[in-house]
This record gives sequence, structure tokens and C-alpha cells, in this order.
Amino acid sequence: MFKKVIFKILGIVLACCFVITLQNVDFKTIYSLNENTPITLSNLEQLNENNLLGNFVETKLTEDIWTTSGVKEKKTSLVIKLFGFIPIKKTTVVVCDDKSVYLGGVPLGFSVTTKGVIVVGTNSVVSNSKQKNNTKLTSGDIVTKINGVDIFNVEDIKKQLSQSNGQDVNVTFIRDDKEQKTTLTPILDSQTNEYKLGIWIRNDAQGIGTLTFVTEENEFGALGHAITDFETGVEIPVNDGNIYPCTMLGITKGTKGKAGELRCLFVQGSMSNGDIDKNTSCGVFGEITNDENIVDKNLSCPIASRLLVRVGKAKIISSVSGIREEYDIEIIKTYNQHSSSDKSFIFRVKDKRLLELTGGIVQGMSGSPIVQDGKLIGAVTHVFLYDPTKGYGVYSDWMLNEIS
Repeated sequence: MFKKVIFKILGIVLACCFVITLQNVDFKTIYSLNENTPITLSNLEQLNENNLLGNFVETKLTEDIWTTSGVKEKKTSLVIKLFGFIPIKKTTVVVCDDKSVYLGGVPLGFSVTTKGVIVVGTNSVVSNSKQKNNTKLTSGDIVTKINGVDIFNVEDIKKQLSQSNGQDVNVTFIRDDKEQKTTLTPILDSQTNEYKLGIWIRNDAQGIGTLTFVTEENEFGALGHAITDFETGVEIPVNDGNIYPCTMLGITKGTKGKAGELRCLFVQGSMSNGDIDKNTSCGVFGEITNDENIVDKNLSCPIASRLLVRVGKAKIISSVSGIREEYDIEIIKTYNQHSSSDKSFIFRVKDKRLLELTGGIVQGMSGSPIVQDGKLIGAVTHVFLYDPTKGYGVYSDWMLNEIS
């Protein structure tokens, strides 16, 4: 009888311990950690000091010898233990140097020209009183070459078609991020006496976004998502481009079902603040050539690994009021991602000042830095149309990867 009571009490104690452990350990995050996650030594220290993976969890780094196809190499692993002695997860990590950047938060004008030309529509060509068209190309295709010659604008196309004398031309184009080739027959326009393909094209794009950060080497990251063509939605392959200072004219507040916007003016020309050389799914990148009025070297901030991003309080840096200020937000969901994405976490605007000014997140705020626990964790990327107080952010180390 006594033994039964002891076993019963022991069972209750073990059950209680199990429940307490479940409530105090972030098993979901731990077991979703992917291989080769970047981390710094200070990030690791913060993981342990702030119990970001749980109150009973301890993490440390170990070095192991891995053998692949007979070749030995040394890899660093992150070992996660429960109560300091029960291993529950081991995954390889990439140990990085601690890096600080200057925070952005100011709106910029972006102007880019494309590698190739974007097909925005097709049309018929009047030839010998008959309407003819080519149907192999469609809206969103990016024409990069004709007969092996690089294409950058409409004049390049005209030149190649003129030289063809109406003979078939080999066209290289990108569709759904894949390079494809086709053969098209130029059509002689009876009104202009020029050969045409029957497509409408564009080779540039402009827009407004926000600077996220600038490194000590004057490299910048901005926008948090790709520049896309406003008609076709395709990600623009950048040939070159520039960023420009903006003058804010006003704000259209966001409402449910309708995105707001920053109404800004910028003038293209010699007043460029920097050069754009890369357009990716997690931002626009390049070099600052003139940091006047856009870089505040008093706003230096370390970058956090995505491992450190957690549900809870954070801040957006933005100049929507006319000056660079911090606004309170709350991160409500994070995603453990195996590859870069501009939707890494979800947040909600809590600051009454920002809600009064903009209604939440509006177009033009993309790229606004997000800081948590004194570290840059990401940037604003998208707004929820049905609720402008909520938005998506991209992890800062995804952005930093693009300039490293």
C-alpha cells in the first residue's frame, strides 16, 4: 500500500515536471532550427542570458569533424541541452563576426533600369493591310537577347530587327525566373516601314521606399523586398540604378481594404545619394556615394541573428513625422526559415502616434528598420490589406547576406 502511494506521488511529480517543462521550453523553435544558421558569440550569450529558448535550456558551441566523400572538415555545431545535461538538439551553425550598422529610417526615391526589357503587353502590327501578331511572348516576360546580342531598350530591339531584314530572330527571355529561348518572325509595319515584334515593353522603374541600414563600408540595404514592375508584378533584374533624397508631401492613411501611402517627391539627376547594383527578394542593395541627410552615424546598432527574434515588444524606426523617430510595435509571430523570404515575421503597430499619422503601415514604409533588445532584427516589408495595423518583416541577416 505504501509503495503504491509513493509511486502515485512520484507519477504526479513527474507529470507536473513534464507540464512545467513544456510551458517553459520553446520546443517548436528548437526542433525547427535549420542547418547552417548564422550566429555570433554575443548572440549565443544573449540566448543563454535571456533564456530565449526556455528557462531550462542551455546552449553552447562545439567543433566536430565531419567526413564527406572521404574528405574531413571541421564544422561548428550548436548543442542545446535541457537542464544543462540532457541533449535535445544539435545543429550546425555558421559563427559570424559581430557587425554593427547605421540605422536608416528615411524615405528614398529608387530609379532602376533593367537587364533586358519587360514585356507589359502584346499588340497587332498592321502589315500589308492585315493585322498580324506574335503570340510566343506574354506579359511579364523579360527579353534579354536577340540573336545573341544583349537587349537593354527599345532602340536595341529596333537595331536587331532592322538587321534581320524580316528573317526569323532567336529571342532569349526569362519567364518565371527561368531562361527560355524561342524563334520569332519580325513583322513589317506598313505605316512606319519598320520591323516589329508586336510587344509593348518597358526598361525602367521608379518608386518610393525606406533605407534600412548602411554599413561602415558605405554599403546599404533598403526596401526589404524586391522592386517589381507595377503592371506585371515580375521582379526586375537590375542593370543599374540610383537612390535619391525625398521630399515628403503628405500621407494617405491606411484603412481596412485599402493601403495608405507616403506621398513623396524626388528628382532624378545628379543629386543621387548612391548606386543600386542588386535587386533581390529581400531588398535593394548598393553603395552610398553621398550620405548627407540620410546617414546618422550616432545611430549605430548591432545586427541580431534570426535566432534571437522573439514574440514581444520591438520598435520601428521611421521618418513619417518629418524626423527620424522610434515607434512601438509588437511581434506576434516568427517563422524559422530555411531560405530567405521577405515574410519572416508578423508584427502589430501599437504606438498611438504612428496610428494617428498613418493608420499603421503604408506604402513607402517598406524597409523601415525594426529593432528589438537594442539590435537590428529586420525591416518592414508588407502590410495586411484587411488590417493596416499589421505587417510583415524580413530578418536582417537575410538582408546582410546580400552584401557579405
